Amino acid sequence: MKALRAARSLSSSYPPRLLARLYSAQPQQRHDDSDESHHQNNTDSVFDSAQFSIPETPGSAPQVQQPTWDVLHRQRVERLVFNEDFHADKFSQEEEEGRRRILAKALLEAALEGPEEDAENDREVKEEDQKSLSVGIIGAPNAGKSALTNFMVGTKVAAVSRKTNTTTHEVLGVMTRGDTQICFFDTPGLMLNSSGYLHKDMKVRVESAWSSVDLYDALIVIFDVHRHLTRPDSRVIRLIKRMGAEANSKQKRILCMNKVDLVEKKKDLLKVAEQFKDLPGYERVFMISGLKGSGVGDLTKYLMEQAAVKRPWDEDPLTMSEEVMKNISLEVVRERLLDHVHQEIPYGIEHCLVDWKELRDGSLRIEQHFITNKLSQRKILVGKNGSKIGRIGIEANEELRSIFKRDVHLMLQVRLKT
Repeated sequence: MKALRAARSLSSSYPPRLLARLYSAQPQQRHDDSDESHHQNNTDSVFDSAQFSIPETPGSAPQVQQPTWDVLHRQRVERLVFNEDFHADKFSQEEEEGRRRILAKALLEAALEGPEEDAENDREVKEEDQKSLSVGIIGAPNAGKSALTNFMVGTKVAAVSRKTNTTTHEVLGVMTRGDTQICFFDTPGLMLNSSGYLHKDMKVRVESAWSSVDLYDALIVIFDVHRHLTRPDSRVIRLIKRMGAEANSKQKRILCMNKVDLVEKKKDLLKVAEQFKDLPGYERVFMISGLKGSGVGDLTKYLMEQAAVKRPWDEDPLTMSEEVMKNISLEVVRERLLDHVHQEIPYGIEHCLVDWKELRDGSLRIEQHFITNKLSQRKILVGKNGSKIGRIGIEANEELRSIFKRDVHLMLQVRLKT
């Protein structure tokens, strides 16, 4: 049905609608020439994607392939797109190839649309009919906040890593369905210390996240239920109980038991739910897997139907602005940094966007710098003969091409702070 609906849309020249808009609250663009003395001629510290061959599709070869779908299905699509029945013998090879491209585009757009209910988004919603909701997502470090944000929005907006404190600033993901728009704020990991007071992180950004807790229409408190069952953390329990201690008439609070896919005995989940059932501050408790999507549909339905309020949308659902794309590029590179550089080193590295250009052919040139405080950190990040920074750059470049649907020329440079 999605393919047929996309075909109808294509035949009427209706522009495809961008359903997910992403925004990162604190752009980190920086222009800093303080490291010129260390730039030297050492090319190992620089990754330039132009020096690497990145194929369009792995293992692909330029050849004409025959359609693999059922003939009856293709005839139906042909009638919708071209208003005629399909007869292979009445077209030249060139004409047939052109028709295949049109049909392939229709099927691709259908695949990118998402669930069937997204058909509602093809209609324009009047301002007086719009509903909005701002949702803050808080929890202990590594509870799965970023994974949940990415899944609900439908594409990557926040770096996801096994390392704690991956998120360094608030990240906003926007989901627009039908007449409802939900803005998700993924925040740095929050924690209470042993005395029950707010843990004062060395970085001001975590304290800033605490100060914004009451600003959202709804608040999702998320925790790793698998870890809670195997290695319970008293600080996490204190966080959950503090946020659920009393009802807030101005804010709906939801408790999410995350990573349920890792729990073998499902009855254990009921025991955890029983443990927190008497907290008056939580309107609902959901069992979810932010990474795989289990239970996220029920959470989304609740937010749209029970929490959203009549209010004009805050964001344009049709546009991915340049600022949005800049911040996505930072998040993607940061995730690869966390994947390949271990221990405490990633947290002591300053990561900034230095240059961003859209070239005449539609491709993007992105330059980002990593600034380290120690020469030893710089050597680790660069790797032998530039192997480490090269691996980070290749993987990030490929993912950015996939997200932006265009060629990306990514440049990464490792510099020593002076």
